[in-house]
Amino acid sequence: MGMIVNTLCLRTIMDAAAHPGPPEDGRYQSTSVFLLVFDKINPHVLAIQKADTEGYPWRNQVALPGGHIDPEDVSAMDAGFRELKEELDISRDQVDYVGSLGHFQTINHKDIQVFVGLWDGNGIIRHNTHEISRTLKIPLKTLVNIHTAQGYHGQMPDVFTLLYPYQDVTIWGVTAKILHHFIEVIYPHLSGVICRSAAHSD
Repeated sequence: MGMIVNTLCLRTIMDAAAHPGPPEDGRYQSTSVFLLVFDKINPHVLAIQKADTEGYPWRNQVALPGGHIDPEDVSAMDAGFRELKEELDISRDQVDYVGSLGHFQTINHKDIQVFVGLWDGNGIIRHNTHEISRTLKIPLKTLVNIHTAQGYHGQMPDVFTLLYPYQDVTIWGVTAKILHHFIEVIYPHLSGVICRSAAHSD
């Protein structure tokens, strides 16, 4: 994979793709997360591992930074930016917003709207230790290689089969579904630079 991430072209690719919509069932609680990509030459995804707290429903699980939409949030996107600041101390001006990747539901009735952004990678991440044990900087190439090797391209395996192992953790569940969709969206463009003619623009 020789991909260079370009904001304008990634936005164009995402805009042209079909993304899952919100559930019709009103029993789902609305949440927002950010899929942050950083390092335009060697793209990585920024993920978190939830705290190792007994009784915590998401104990030790790998997730994307985000959380519930509060009444004071102007929009789902604003909730995502607020959570980024609260959880990782990443401010809005450090993120080049790309767009929405759609909605993904969990088995415990959470509706997660996923927003994609390019993080500038500057500054020190200060994570909320009450909720997060560590941050993970995962090479996109590693995820794509797993996606290809496991035969995920062109199909959606069930929740027990769709797994992305990385170092000492395994990404599964709704986070794996989100990554699967993102990789499928960009998959046709992974053989070279995304939008080669604009490869050097921001």
